[in-house]
Amino acid sequence: MTGGKVHQGALIVIATIIAVAALSVASSVFAPVAFALFIIALVWPLQRTLKGFLPGLAALAVSVVVMIVAFVGFGSLIVWAFGRVGRWIVSDAARFQTFYDQVTLWLEGHGVAVAGAWSEAFSVGWVLRIAQTITGRLNSTMSFWLVVFVYVVLGLLEVDDFHGKLRRMRNRGAGDLLLRGFTATGTKIRRYMLVRTLMSVVTGLLVWVFARAVGLQLAEEWGFIAFSLNYIPFIGPLVATVFPTVFAMTQFGSWHAVIAVFACLNLIQFVVGSYVEPRVAGNALAISPVTVLFSVFFWSYLWGVFGAFIGVPITIALLTFCSLHPSSQWLAEIFGEPRQGEAVPTR
Repeated sequence: MTGGKVHQGALIVIATIIAVAALSVASSVFAPVAFALFIIALVWPLQRTLKGFLPGLAALAVSVVVMIVAFVGFGSLIVWAFGRVGRWIVSDAARFQTFYDQVTLWLEGHGVAVAGAWSEAFSVGWVLRIAQTITGRLNSTMSFWLVVFVYVVLGLLEVDDFHGKLRRMRNRGAGDLLLRGFTATGTKIRRYMLVRTLMSVVTGLLVWVFARAVGLQLAEEWGFIAFSLNYIPFIGPLVATVFPTVFAMTQFGSWHAVIAVFACLNLIQFVVGSYVEPRVAGNALAISPVTVLFSVFFWSYLWGVFGAFIGVPITIALLTFCSLHPSSQWLAEIFGEPRQGEAVPTR
């Protein structure tokens, strides 16, 4: 009996390693599918509501148009915010150069040689490689979204048929489990995105108000950057805190002011992420912070920025399906929903 359990455990470990390797190697195949399923879970309720008073194709067309408008609007605002910050860096390059010289002088005075290492790393070839990398990423991003769009349209057309196939499966137990799993997963993902959006709005507004109050330049841009990056747990709020802090160094020229800006921005992130968000989300979306952090790093390692964005929804889906089967309920109990009355931060 013991040998059989060890053999079964070894098979599970091997299968997991193979699955992870396949997800990494074939990321161009699996990542668009996962992102498309994520979008379908968000868009399907709108299409289902529209089908109550519109023909099926018309409901699909309206849903797709709403989805495109939302993505284009969000993407345009991101380009606007980061573009404004980039232009401000270029126009104020002299101040950044002065700050860089001061930091370099201080580090070299404490025995840290920066100039030599920087001159070795920085070259025309390095700039060209960076430009080629950015161009390649842009091209791959456009291809990624095109594939996702095709999957979403085809998926929205097949939702009703897929639902019927699950109900007509000969293995009624498996069909019922899959149906309940997909339904519960879609509900949790929509609630997760609703809570995340509300908390992102609150975080963005607080950052904007704080930046305006202390006179930090580009207050509106910092607010929207904090709003957009808040969709990536842990990493996003950290980046949204570091960026304006670096700009505060060049603008105020006082370490006391810089420390105060950094502390206040982190306080905003902490209060919203560790106090407000868990109480808004409730127990239905409570996940161990370690699990959330692992999800972000694991899926970002496999699929880059897209993986970091949907890492937590994928984990929610996996834990939801685990909770529906007796042999895997222990995973959901350890990493997923706590017992009633226990609130665990989701960030």
